[in-house]
Amino acid sequence: MSESSATPPSPAAPSLRQLFLGFLVLGLSAFGGVLPLVRRSLVEQRRWLSAEEFSELLGLCQFLPGGNVINLSVAVGMRFRGPLGALAALLGLIGGPSLVVIGLGVLYQHTHEDPRVRHLFTGLAAAAAGLLVAMALKMILPLRGRPAAMLVAALGCVLIAVLRVPLLPAMLALTGLSVFIAYRSEP
Repeated sequence: MSESSATPPSPAAPSLRQLFLGFLVLGLSAFGGVLPLVRRSLVEQRRWLSAEEFSELLGLCQFLPGGNVINLSVAVGMRFRGPLGALAALLGLIGGPSLVVIGLGVLYQHTHEDPRVRHLFTGLAAAAAGLLVAMALKMILPLRGRPAAMLVAALGCVLIAVLRVPLLPAMLALTGLSVFIAYRSEP
């Protein structure tokens, strides 16, 4: 089955418990590369958001200060259950992983000189880069029929990856361009 931006979200809004547990599972299962799993969970599995809604919400969350996935958890929770939903999703996302990170930090403190541990972290960095590329490809799919949106995405890649423009000025310029394009395309 092909992925479509017209995938309808579930008609029933998730409960506070579902928001907490959904983001807890995401937080515990995807250290360093959680964004692809969040997208798959929210769009493909749970169908809380369509592919287009996810892309738009993620775009907003990337512009806000803080971690993208943390902002996304708050935005999704707020959308469905207001401030309590935002809190449930946020606590689910960061609660379990925080405990795991503290435990790993203690373990790393005792093993960081071991060359095998260094090689392990090099491999983890490569895996995270691969997940990021896969996520970028999935994010492009909903933009297929929207050349202006694809242009803005391509400009973002060029500005940040090629020209090394800092994120904030690049986002400010692209936001202005996006607003202008959206305004011009309205009937």
